[in-house]
Amino acid sequence: MHKNDTKPFSLRDIRLALVLLTRLPLPRLPDPVFSRQAQATWAFPIVGLLVAGLACLVGWGALALGLPVLAAAGLLLATLIATTGAMHEDGLADTFDGLWGGFTRDRRLEIMKDSHIGTFGVLALIVSQLVRISAIAALLTADAVGAVLAASIVSRALMPAVMAGLPHARKSGLSHSVGKPQTISVIAALVLAVALALLLMGVDAIPAMGFAASSAAVLAVIAKKKIGGQTGDILGATQLVSEITFLLVCAALV
Repeated sequence: MHKNDTKPFSLRDIRLALVLLTRLPLPRLPDPVFSRQAQATWAFPIVGLLVAGLACLVGWGALALGLPVLAAAGLLLATLIATTGAMHEDGLADTFDGLWGGFTRDRRLEIMKDSHIGTFGVLALIVSQLVRISAIAALLTADAVGAVLAASIVSRALMPAVMAGLPHARKSGLSHSVGKPQTISVIAALVLAVALALLLMGVDAIPAMGFAASSAAVLAVIAKKKIGGQTGDILGATQLVSEITFLLVCAALV
């Protein structure tokens, strides 16, 4: 076993979290490091900060070039989607198709595993991205880029909580291969996210964090009822739903 496997935290966890949650071109990690996938979830908020930071730079650049705010918001959003390989969007579509397209637990899981997208998934993507880009545009207009960063950070901190709080709905898949995070990893992710959000936004982050956490909890309850737990798709949907909720609260406050 790798000597770092028993440590609760490691700097390599940040690179591992980037490998798990992004499609950025990164140096290959040694195979033993992947045994720390569950422990590395504490670093998920850092991934949120990095990908959103890159996206905000693109958005700022677009505004500096004189592009309309909606175009800048679109480029910012496109950067977020590109750096993550659209994995969260894919999870949202599969979640809506499965949870509301099937009538039994097994059928729902079968639909979620299918690579094809159905009506529920298409509508979920269209509505979610329209709402998302509208909220980002409002925040860019108000010069509240910190809220975009905080939304990305907090939403990724909620994923380990759902991973730890719900059992695996199936005995295979990405979420199952990562494993169940320890309590210390979950707490570290949440504390880190709260600290960064408060640093970026001040007390204005508090209501946004509360609503984002509530949206993740609601989705977790629905997933437990309909499929008995969580999957990689549920986790992807959790990130996106809580991020959009955070953005909407912030847009309402600016």
